[in-house]
Formats: sequence, C-alpha cells, structure tokens
Amino acid sequence: MAAIAVERKPWHASFRLLERDERVFAVLLSVVMVGGLAALAAFPLRPRYSDIDFYWLVSCFAAYKVGIFALVTVNPQATRAYFIAALTIDLLLVFVLVCLTGGGDSVFYLLFIPLVVVNAYYFGPWVGLGGAVVAGGLYAWSTVLVPPWVGWTPHLILAALAGLPAVTLGLVADRERRARGEVERLNDELTGTLSRLQTAQQELVVAERMATVGRLSLRIAHEVRNPISAIELNAEMLEDIVRERSDADMKEAAGLVAAIRDQVTTLDALTEEYLAFARFPKPHFEDESINHLVQELADFVRPVATRQGLTLRVEVDPNVPLMEIDRGLLRQAVLNLVKNGLETLSSGGELTIASRLDDDAVEIAVSDTGGGIPDDVVPRLFEQFFTTKPQGTGLGLSITRQIVEEHGGEITWKNRAPHGATFTIRLPIKRLKDG
Repeated sequence: MAAIAVERKPWHASFRLLERDERVFAVLLSVVMVGGLAALAAFPLRPRYSDIDFYWLVSCFAAYKVGIFALVTVNPQATRAYFIAALTIDLLLVFVLVCLTGGGDSVFYLLFIPLVVVNAYYFGPWVGLGGAVVAGGLYAWSTVLVPPWVGWTPHLILAALAGLPAVTLGLVADRERRARGEVERLNDELTGTLSRLQTAQQELVVAERMATVGRLSLRIAHEVRNPISAIELNAEMLEDIVRERSDADMKEAAGLVAAIRDQVTTLDALTEEYLAFARFPKPHFEDESINHLVQELADFVRPVATRQGLTLRVEVDPNVPLMEIDRGLLRQAVLNLVKNGLETLSSGGELTIASRLDDDAVEIAVSDTGGGIPDDVVPRLFEQFFTTKPQGTGLGLSITRQIVEEHGGEITWKNRAPHGATFTIRLPIKRLKDG
C-alpha cells in the first residue's frame, strides 16, 4: 500500500492544482482556444495567406495560455482581473487572425463562439451577452478592413450563435454556483453540528464516568464510617486503660493514642463533609433569627479561638428581622467560613462574625486578619475538590455556596486592607418560593 501511495503522489499534486475553479477555467479556456485554433488551421487558406506559420502560432498561443494559468496560480487574489484582461486579448487576437486570413472569407471567426461561451460560464450571462455583441462587431470590422464586405447577416448570425448559448450557459453556471454554495453552507453547518455532537458525546462519557466514580466513592465513604467508628471507640477505650497506668511508657502511649484519636476524628469529619455534599438534603424553611444563629455559632467556636490565642468579635444588627431559613444548613454554611478563618489565623489574629440589614437583604459576613486570598487561588476558589490545605476535601466553600443558593442568596468575597479577607453571605428577606 505504501508503494502505491508513493506512485500516486505526482498525480495527486497535479489534481490539487485543479482544486480551485479559477484554475479549472484557465485549463478549459486553454484547451478550447488552442484546440480550436489547431483544428481550424487544418482548413486550406487562400494562396495569398499560405505564408502564415500556424504551428508557430499555435505554440505561441499555448505558451500565452500557460502564462495565464501561472498568474492565476501565483496570485489567485487577482484572478478576475487576469481573466478580464485575457478575454480582451483573446478577442483582439481572434480579430487580428481573422483580418490576416481573409476577413469575411476566414473560417477563424468561429473561434469567437467558444471564447464567448466559455467566458460566460465563468463571468455569468451578462458578460457572455456583451462578449457576443463585441465579437459580432469585431467580425464586422474585419470585413470592413479586409474586403469584400459580406453584409450584416453573417455578423448577426455570429452574435446569435455565440450569445444564445453563452447566456444559457451563464444562467446555468450561476444556478450551479448558488446550489454549490448552499451545499457548502449546509456541509459547514453539518460539520459544526457533528463536531458539537462529538464534543457533547465526549462530555457525556466523562459525565457518566464521573457519576460512576461519584456513586462508588459515596458508597466507599459510607462504608468507611463503620470501621472509623470502631477504631475511634477502641482507641478511646485503650486511652482509658493507658491512663490508669502512671509510668513513663504509659504516658508516651497515651500521647500516641491521643494522636490516633485526633487523626480518626479528622478522617470522620472529612467523610461526613463528603457525604453532606453528595447527599445534599432538601432545605426545610422556617422563621428563624439570623442574629441568634450568629451569636450561638460564635459561642460554639469561642473555646477553639481562645485556645488558638485569637480574638473573636461578634457584631449583630438589631434591625435584622426574622427570616425563612433552614437553620441547620445555614449554620453549616457560616461554620464552614468560620473554620476557614480559624485555619487562616492559626498564628494569631482577629476573626469577626457580623450580621447587617441592607435594604431588602440581610448579610452575614465572616472576616479575618490573615493573609487574604492569593491571586492564583481566586479562579478556583469555589471549585469542587480544590483545596490548599494538606488534609482538606475542597468541599467546604462549594457546600456553602450550594446552601446559600438554595436560600436564593449569593456569596461574595474580597480581600481586606491591609490584610485579611471577608466572605459575605447575602440573603433576600423575602425568599422566592419554588414554582
């Protein structure tokens, strides 16, 4: 098969030269004119014109047509100008040839017919009709220059014989071009549609794989909870046993058991967070106090903040009204922001939880004095499974945004000056009911 491909390369290169309509037309016009000239040269001329060397004439005409083809190939942008110039030159050359071979007695006037008809195919019916009229006029002029005058009948016949097929062929060519353009347009649309379908199919395959992985990981996370609970229970019992012993080795063992329990607790929290994301519950809305939720959450995290040496501030706006919220879900959303703030301030600083009435919405803001959000993290801040923490799941902010959107609100953030960041949950007072 490789040998066949190599043998066909020259032919393929030749055919590629004829892929454009302009080159095909140049070849067609060359064949018609050069062939017509060679065929008519076989007719005997009158003795006084017998000194014309038609072999030389045909060769020159062929070289001229090759030059036109070369110009069209090298500079395709100027193709139309080249062909208009070539049509003008061809008409004049045929006119000169008719004059040199007897005027009205010459048979070379027949070259006007294929010349006009072929150009009508490329330029359309109006150029074909104009070319036929010009050809008839040139033929008449040649009979004036080279007597005898043969009258108007042959000239009118020539114009009709060239004009009628030229107009007809021009109309057919225009119709064919429009049809081909429509086919090409439909083909482009079909190609685009197929491309979009292939892309959608690939995305669907990826989505199906991700769904399968999601179901599998959800099952794994669910099953992991049982051994985690057993490990934690046994570690707790082992810790109680070790504490009853007072020697140095037991103290070291107690520290190791405590470390095991901390890691198990972390793993259990990660599992719970993943399960909460994968099986997001349907919110249950009731009238609740945002301020009470903020105060209760601050009291819950204050011992942790104190152990870290942090300052925890709470700012509530007394004008915040009761609102329809899912207290448990919204508490989880705010708690995720607070946890992020506490982890950011592991080396000290201040964390602020605030509520504020703003027109027809209530805002809950969690601010810290940490390092802020780095620029390279910003595009992926709410992306699922993206995290900068060694033991993070990358689901905290994603879950928070999901909860806020279930409440009809939005979550925004901004870096603070001179340092730190603020995450703000904005909830409408009048929640839009589903449906």
